[in-house]
Amino acid sequence: MSFNRETRLTLLRERAGHYVNVARDGITREFPVMPAFVATGPGPYPSHRELHPAFYGCFDWHSCVAMQWAVVRLLRLSPDKVPLARARGTLNDLLTDANIATETAFFADPNHRSLERPYGWGWLLALHHELSAWDDPDGRRWARTVEPLADLLAANFARWLGVMTYPQRTGVHSNTAFGMSRAYDAARARAAGGDPRLLSAIHESAHRWFAADADYPARFEPSGADFLSAALSEAELMSRILDTGFFSGWLKRFLPDIEHGMPGELFEPATVADASDGQIAHLHGLNLSRAWAFAAIAERLPAEDSRIAPMLMAAERHAAASLPRVSGSNYAVEHWLAAYATLLLG
Repeated sequence: MSFNRETRLTLLRERAGHYVNVARDGITREFPVMPAFVATGPGPYPSHRELHPAFYGCFDWHSCVAMQWAVVRLLRLSPDKVPLARARGTLNDLLTDANIATETAFFADPNHRSLERPYGWGWLLALHHELSAWDDPDGRRWARTVEPLADLLAANFARWLGVMTYPQRTGVHSNTAFGMSRAYDAARARAAGGDPRLLSAIHESAHRWFAADADYPARFEPSGADFLSAALSEAELMSRILDTGFFSGWLKRFLPDIEHGMPGELFEPATVADASDGQIAHLHGLNLSRAWAFAAIAERLPAEDSRIAPMLMAAERHAAASLPRVSGSNYAVEHWLAAYATLLLG
């Protein structure tokens, strides 16, 4: 069976209720936690929950944002398959005007201007876009609530891209292409509403950094703690930026042998030796983010393109390796992996 969009959506509907329960448990779990802020004097220091009353769970800020995105996405796509009352109640408790005001004040502090950039910023903008695009009274209300934080981070994102000399081609949170991709739908919506700054910054930066790339050394992936493929994150972003015909040629130059499933290192799912180790556990995310990128790129190529079949086969193999690990392994995996499962399948 082809791992096409219809197949993936069927899998998502089957698992939607489970994913929402896993995500909801995480976003309301205060400990363990890894707080991040810049100390400018001796303590005592505020707790993570005091600084982030809307996004205190899931071990860290960006994971909590991503898992709330997953809950909203699943409410939109499969409302008949999820625990509606519990999910809405949780979001209603967290996404309040007071909580978002505290979150916005944190990121407006100049001492925190680089925190969660660009990964967490991209996920927050994706969450706001998901809420804004949802034809639902609660969704519209929560979108208005989150809007001040989204406005701040969108402006900061555009400003940052304008001064960045080089992209970060990594497999972790600092990956520039993935952050831009997560923010892209929100940027398009903002441009349609009269504010093109972020979309223009993403397009300009993507062309400046990536348009001339060729023969990317994907054979060196992965590193031991990757949850993103630097090669596929860049290719997925460029599949959004470029017209189909231009992208097809760009991809041929960038990864010239993917028609033949090469380099093999990119097409082989990563092995996770210890899911209780937070860094090694990242490799489950690599498998799912690779599967998402392979599938997304395949969908944006011409229908007869010979690269589609090997990419969808690779997506299916990677998904099979890590979709079963969304729960039941360790909190090092469970506090974030459902977001990547939802990104892949939905």
